[in-house]
Amino acid sequence: MSTHRPPGPGPAALDDTDRLLIEHLSRDGRASYAEIGLLTNLSATAVRRRIDRLRARGVVRGFTVVLDPDLLDWRTEAFVEVYCRARTSPEELLATLRQFPEVAAAWTVTGDPDALVHLRAADTRHLEAVIERIRKEPGVQRSRSSVVLSRLL
Repeated sequence: MSTHRPPGPGPAALDDTDRLLIEHLSRDGRASYAEIGLLTNLSATAVRRRIDRLRARGVVRGFTVVLDPDLLDWRTEAFVEVYCRARTSPEELLATLRQFPEVAAAWTVTGDPDALVHLRAADTRHLEAVIERIRKEPGVQRSRSSVVLSRLL
């Protein structure tokens, strides 16, 4: 897998207002433009224009729901090494993993696996079902899992 990032302006191209908008969006992706405008001293229209520009530049790639695994009682954890088929890009794998609310985090890594995925589930049966669904995805060749027994640190 190769990591390809489209050319574009770097972080220096963001001004303080852009950074403030990103900060508010990261706290609440569902906040209205008017709500964000009140917090940033901008009109709702100005907020929308700036967020649209950030999206067009790829700075903001989407909005998502962040679940609290403890409130869902998902106390079973595993780390899954994912091995992808040839020509599976990180973007394709990301799109695949975003389908699963049980994915707490995921990274591309060096070494044999292409990615390391942290899963949270209600129990081992739930965990097994999620791993099997991930393994059936077109870009995934195989996986290797380690279930967390206890947290040391």
